[in-house]
Amino acid sequence: MREALKFYIDGQWVDPVEGVKPLDVINPATEQAFGRIAIGTAADVDRAAKAAAAAFPSFSRTSRAERLELLGAIIAEYQKRHADIAAAITEEMGAPAWLATQYQAALGMGHFQIAMEVLKGYSFEEDRGGTRLVKEPIGVCGFITPWNWPINQIACKVAPAIATGCTIVLKPSEVAPFDAVIFAEVMHAAGVPKGVFNLVNGDGPGVGAAISSHPLIDMVSFTGSTRAGIEVAKNAAPTVKRVAQELGGKSPNIVLDSADLATAVGGGIQSMMLNSGQSCNAPTRMFVPRPKMEQAKAIAKATAEAITVGDPNGNSVIGPVVSEVQFNKIQGLIQKGIDEGATLVAGGPGRPEGLDKGYYVKPTIFADVTNDMTIAREEIFGPVLAMLPYDTLEQAIAEGNDTVYGLAAYVQGDEAEARDVARQLRAGQVNINGAALDLTVPFGGYKQSGNGREWGDHAFAEFLETKAVIGWGAAQAAE
Repeated sequence: MREALKFYIDGQWVDPVEGVKPLDVINPATEQAFGRIAIGTAADVDRAAKAAAAAFPSFSRTSRAERLELLGAIIAEYQKRHADIAAAITEEMGAPAWLATQYQAALGMGHFQIAMEVLKGYSFEEDRGGTRLVKEPIGVCGFITPWNWPINQIACKVAPAIATGCTIVLKPSEVAPFDAVIFAEVMHAAGVPKGVFNLVNGDGPGVGAAISSHPLIDMVSFTGSTRAGIEVAKNAAPTVKRVAQELGGKSPNIVLDSADLATAVGGGIQSMMLNSGQSCNAPTRMFVPRPKMEQAKAIAKATAEAITVGDPNGNSVIGPVVSEVQFNKIQGLIQKGIDEGATLVAGGPGRPEGLDKGYYVKPTIFADVTNDMTIAREEIFGPVLAMLPYDTLEQAIAEGNDTVYGLAAYVQGDEAEARDVARQLRAGQVNINGAALDLTVPFGGYKQSGNGREWGDHAFAEFLETKAVIGWGAAQAAE
């Protein structure tokens, strides 16, 4: 039984201000509690924010070399705990061990490595005539992170914040908190100065709202649902702090007539099913030329039925979804797809055969979906794909953009044609022909998928203010 009944504040593990209020953490593969955390309150956030604010004046003035040394120490300690972080992720949110090790934990490491490389050459100052423009750390940053890619979302915020000289108050998801606890141990072992990194476990109404509204917190970065993101923005508004958000998605995957159908459909389904479909940028709406729909259905059915579901510590491709709440929501939306007349190609309601315990969902494919159906509009956040036929490319692009979201999009087919389509899609990232993930490029969305950008050098901008010092070089400018 894992336990984390203290919070990491001001360089030490401390008891909650108002006493321990325990919360069981459930293993979604067994439906049993495997650990407990303490749930924090606004008083704990206040304590952490004050520690971060006290640490900011000195940490914000550290040199590039000092921060590079610190990032290197964090990476070294992270490497020592890589396996521990992966094991925690498998236990708390059900990612198969191979996925937790090779992707989930590895991506966390990757963001620190990228931040270190960016920092080496990042320009914090620029002269324009007699004026010097200076980019300075914004201050205390509040981070509220999700359960689906937990350490990835922590690292892609913490790494650039440390690199730019900011201090941090983190609230990880209470559904998947133990990887964050191990990460706090990593930060401590790396010698992060006290108060620079603080962790308070808790829920959204108690700790998340307190972070969003706290007057000592200068910016808040949130990853999660659009509904919760709206509440974060409302809570942040009275203090006029900067708000950066990465929210929901309903990403189109346009299969061009020129695409190799087996590669495009099969690859699109495998990408969508990764992490049990619990990725905000998953390609959940596949647009297929109408004359090729029957062939695409056959490929989709075979692909989905080859995806093994089961024990995340075994050899399964996908494990359970994260919780009973999530399982019930997905089941309801699968039934909604059936009720609204979509063609069920594979999967369907209920658990996969042979699994009577755990929040397992059948890899499910719907075809003949229209863009007004619920399963084409709502973010399902499970292993459920909607296939939509199109008659013209213009229709596919228009329907692809016909969503409140705009986080990601995908195009498969002739490269020149795919590039032209990519330019017309309203999304923060567009992937052509299954290109590999690139952690150096900006990640974030249009419309209700959020604002701001994470990853690489674009992430640094979120944690910097720009100061114009007029007259800095007046004498030189006059010459």
